[in-house]
Amino acid sequence: MMSRGMLMNEDLLQRAILEQEPKDKGQGIANAEGTQLDEILKLCLEFRNILRIDHLWEFTSLARLNLNNNLIENIEGLDHLINLTWLDLSFNGIELIEGLESLQKLEVLNLSDNKISVLENMETLERLTHFSIANNLLGELDIVLYLRKFKNLFNITLFGNPCSKEGDYTLFIAAFFPDLKFLDYTLLDENTKKEASIKHRYVLEEMKCEELLKQKAEKAEQHKETEAKLHTDAFVEFLNGSDLFKCMFNDDQEADKLHRNETVIEYQQKALHILANFEQQHKERTVDMRKLSDRELLKVKINQCNDEINQLCKGLMTLEFQMVSQLEDITKRLDINISEMVGYFTEMGRNLLQVRFHTFAQCRDLEDDYNGKVRVSALALLDDASKDNLDEFLPDDVRILFTDKETVMDALATGHDNHLMKINDRETQLVSRANSWKVALIKGIQDKDLKENRMRIKDLHRYMDHLMVQLEEFQ
Repeated sequence: MMSRGMLMNEDLLQRAILEQEPKDKGQGIANAEGTQLDEILKLCLEFRNILRIDHLWEFTSLARLNLNNNLIENIEGLDHLINLTWLDLSFNGIELIEGLESLQKLEVLNLSDNKISVLENMETLERLTHFSIANNLLGELDIVLYLRKFKNLFNITLFGNPCSKEGDYTLFIAAFFPDLKFLDYTLLDENTKKEASIKHRYVLEEMKCEELLKQKAEKAEQHKETEAKLHTDAFVEFLNGSDLFKCMFNDDQEADKLHRNETVIEYQQKALHILANFEQQHKERTVDMRKLSDRELLKVKINQCNDEINQLCKGLMTLEFQMVSQLEDITKRLDINISEMVGYFTEMGRNLLQVRFHTFAQCRDLEDDYNGKVRVSALALLDDASKDNLDEFLPDDVRILFTDKETVMDALATGHDNHLMKINDRETQLVSRANSWKVALIKGIQDKDLKENRMRIKDLHRYMDHLMVQLEEFQ
């Protein structure tokens, strides 16, 4: 015979408080009309056939809550227990982990002997150190990897789950939880951890890389949100990056028409509208033709369908040519605008070069001066070499070098010319790169348009062929 379930009400809670207090204090609480529930630190409610967690909103100071061996199916009613550090919900009928969001101080959580198959909704339990989920329905070891996010976790109990029966169970846990001290009440010694890390080293390295990338992405997002808040607080939000530009043109329909994507979308919508109308009419015509038994009348209908298909092809091709023509116009305008921009950049570059001309001239002067000093030094060394007065500490390969005056002077002249050429090249690159960029950009756009145009025409012909094949079935 099943036990009758109980509701967690004020009477049940008062009895539990009375039972757990010492006798000399219990009478005082029992006689008090208003027990100070917000001062209770510990509450034991085990073996009471409780169906639902409720009436705990006043227990704001509660640190330990024992609800094991009840009939609880849902984790709920814990939102106000913000100081809870220890929670036992073992031996219940819980299937989902939920309702723990407010328990940010929780350190010990026991969910053993329930019906849980997935680890989830525990993100806020950053202080968790002990977690027991023995005798549940965790089917695969990969499910347990969810717990890697808890950096303070050093005691896990998993026995009795299907995943704990896998042959690699202990080494798997030891490898992926290197800071774990105890698994199923057994100490994980250093030898076990070493063996585990060797066995799973490649997977571990890959997982660590993925986690690092994820952490970097999360930090970048947090930085972005923090920066956005600072800008909002300073009343300068959306003034960095392209946000202001996008905002300016969001409602500008005329400007939108200049965008290539808008043009393509506009013509695609027209084409889809034409196709939708044709498909509806063509479907009706084919249904009518299937009902005809008169061969002559059927032939007339087929000819009409042929005409409609040819008209469709003509209409879509006209639309395609119109779109291509408009895209070409947009590309030409883009080319003109970029050319003007490059021209402005070129003019600005020339002005900058005029302003900075002395800098490039200075570079040349410094190079000439440097080359002159090197030549003087080289001539002096060559003179010493001819008189066999070279420094005795000079390496042999250097001594050999200065035995041939012509080779040394040619090398110096070549080096000087190369240095001047580098300075001149850097000067011209300021403009030539901008022109090259413009040419590559326009060519890339034109190539992309041509490729997409060919694909659309190819799809159109394929569709026409499909329609013709359908008509042939009636002949």
